[in-house]
Formats: sequence, C-alpha cells, structure tokens
Amino acid sequence: MNAPSIELEHASFSYGGAPSLADVTASIAPGEAVALIGPNGSGKSTLLKGIMGLVPLVSGRLRVLGTAPRQALRQVGYMPQTDELDPDFPVTLGQVVMMGRYRGIGWGRRPGKEDRRIVMEALDRVGLASEASRRFGDLSGGQQQRGILARALTVDPAILLLDEPFNGLDRTNRDALLTTLNELRASGVTVMTSTHDLELAREVCSTVMLLNRRVVACGPIETTLTLEKVERTFEGVGVEIDSHTVTTLPHGHGHEHGAGHDRADAHDHRLLG
Repeated sequence: MNAPSIELEHASFSYGGAPSLADVTASIAPGEAVALIGPNGSGKSTLLKGIMGLVPLVSGRLRVLGTAPRQALRQVGYMPQTDELDPDFPVTLGQVVMMGRYRGIGWGRRPGKEDRRIVMEALDRVGLASEASRRFGDLSGGQQQRGILARALTVDPAILLLDEPFNGLDRTNRDALLTTLNELRASGVTVMTSTHDLELAREVCSTVMLLNRRVVACGPIETTLTLEKVERTFEGVGVEIDSHTVTTLPHGHGHEHGAGHDRADAHDHRLLG
C-alpha cells in the first residue's frame, strides 16, 4: 500500500500568537483530491502554506511525502489565489512558466533544452502550448490562471496545492482546468484545493475538509458535503448556500445561528447538488 502523501496529526499553525488553524488530523493518499471549504479567515490558505513549510507548525505533527515540509518542497506545485506578476511587465507566457524551473536550475544559470521541453509540456497539459510566445498581460484572466497552473506543473509535482483556482473563470477556462486536474489525479498526483465552489468540489475531489479555524468535518464528499455540515461550518457568517457555491453576503445581510432552517428542511439535509 502506498504511503500517505500528507499526514497531519493534531497539527496547529500560527503566524505568531494564537493558532490560525488548530488541531488538524488527516491522512491524504496519493491520487486523492481534497476540497478545503470554509469562510474567509478559516485557515484554508494557512493549511496550504503550512504544507509547504511557509507557515510555522506550532504543535502536532506534519509529514509531506514522508519527510519535513521544506524537504519535500521540490515535489510540491503551488497555484496561488492571486499572482503577483504585474500584467504590464514585458514577459511572455513561456517565460512566466519557466519561472517554475528556477528552483531546480539555480539562480544565475540559464535554462537548458530539458527545461524548455518541460515548460512546453506543461503548457500543452493546460492547452496553451500555442500561446507560449504571447505577452502574459495580453492573455485573458482565465488563460493567465491556466498559465500559472502550468508553472506549478513544471516541477512534476507529486502534490499540487491550489488556492481558489476557479475564481472568475468563464466556462471554457473552467472546463480546461477541470480536465487537467482530473488527468493529474488519474496519474497519481495528490490535489488539495481551497474553494467556495461546491460544483468543483464534487467534480474533482474525493474528500472534503470543512474548516473554520479547526476541522468541522472531514471525509468522503458523498457523506460529508451536506447542507447541515456546510451551514455549521459557516455559522455566524452571512452566506448564501446553494448546490453550486457558497457566497459571502455583505455585512448585516447574513442569518444568525438557527436561521435558514426552512431551506434546510426543504433539502431534507441531503447532499448538496
């Protein structure tokens, strides 16, 4: 049996002071896809960065590919929620994706033939090989996100971490990303993604972890992604929940604990969808 890709035992993470995310226990297998769902500030991004060793583990245990997070970093691909690259910067899509190779190339060295081959292969996997020479800032938002995913793929990751990858995507780019993620899973890559998109969670992920600074529930999509558990996760937060998304409402428009029971009764607390 394959060893877990990610093991957390009562793991807590902190930027300093009280933990931002506390007491997480989970074992994630190769090829498993986990959706992280919770309100803003619930610890989704903290968990992703903790797995990369970028947020300190202050208690408990974390093993990534059988070792400490920093030692496994070369086998972990990361797609951030928002990329910091200035869209006006005169750089091509191919050059942006090549940035994913710099860790292995080493600073001050030039990319070689093998690096260029890997970059083109990554672009091909996200359906953008024909756009490699275009200026990054001239691409659509969806194409830019797919390019950033390609950058993450240049490390040939055993684990792929994504922070809200589907925000603002049109259907074409959304479908392209869904196809790529399902292909990666089929090849044995472990995927963990934060999302408010319940449709994405069902289409890509086998497991869901509901977070609100702690684990509210964790388990198979079929038994864990229920209306009752999602409402409990977002307790005290103004949201609209339907079969596709969880949408945060402006302050003052949310419901208090216990509200929304008519909706819950109408759905009979069955699986969202």
